[in-house]
Amino acid sequence: MDWINTLVQGVLIGGLYAMFAAGLSLIFGVMRLVNIAHGDFIVLAAYVALAVTETLGIGPLPALLVVVPLMGIIGYALQRGLLNRTLGDDLLPPLLVTFGLSVIIQNGLLELFTADSRRLQAGAIEVASLQVAPGISVGVLPLLQFAVAVAVIGGLQTLFYRTAFGRAFRATSDDPSVAQLMGLDNRHVFALAMALSLAVVAIAGVLLAVRTNFDPAIGPARLIFGFEAVIIGGLGNLWGTLAGGIVLGVAQAIGAKLDPGWQLLAGHLAFLLVLAVRPEGLFPRIRG
Repeated sequence: MDWINTLVQGVLIGGLYAMFAAGLSLIFGVMRLVNIAHGDFIVLAAYVALAVTETLGIGPLPALLVVVPLMGIIGYALQRGLLNRTLGDDLLPPLLVTFGLSVIIQNGLLELFTADSRRLQAGAIEVASLQVAPGISVGVLPLLQFAVAVAVIGGLQTLFYRTAFGRAFRATSDDPSVAQLMGLDNRHVFALAMALSLAVVAIAGVLLAVRTNFDPAIGPARLIFGFEAVIIGGLGNLWGTLAGGIVLGVAQAIGAKLDPGWQLLAGHLAFLLVLAVRPEGLFPRIRG
């Protein structure tokens, strides 16, 4: 039962990793942009949620109603005003610009909030649990986080393959020149994709802030988890991203069960194993 409980906890933390990775996968799938500042945007969303909860006196979950649209607006403005200028055949300019954004965000948060770690308080839900079987307990908060991850990724999948917005995203991703000839404004489409990505990042940031402590310097580690989940699942495949997050979470849980010092190492080894056996990921990007 201890091992079953370990696997269950690994699957649930995998949902949070999938949320870290979903925005990254979306942006790469639409515009082939690797956002080095992605982890720092997750931390930024956590601090925005902290400011909202302290200013308005509301809980973390209601704060999502403010944080999600605000991060979406930031994403649209950032892509339209800055990142669109870096896109092209050369991958280096967007990498350098997003690296610069990472440095700016970290130092800005350090100046505004200091290096002290913070955490959002969600009340009784943090310690509530469900007994699903003898010896197996599931925390309500991790279960809620996993359900949110599935719902968000399912919503993104529906948006991409069942709506006009999704057709615009896929057309622009497949051939930007032809899409522009057909009347699509690539700059606007890319900006909408970044807005959607940072809206997802906002949810991930709030879930992170409720689950664990955060400080301005933890962004790069969240970026690594997101990258590993995306690559394990398959670049640009949203359901694959969820699977990648689960694989990463289960590997870390098993490593921690064997030895607490092996938790992160086990996740990295699982990533390297998948990369060696299937470089394109477990579920390569769906075409069409």
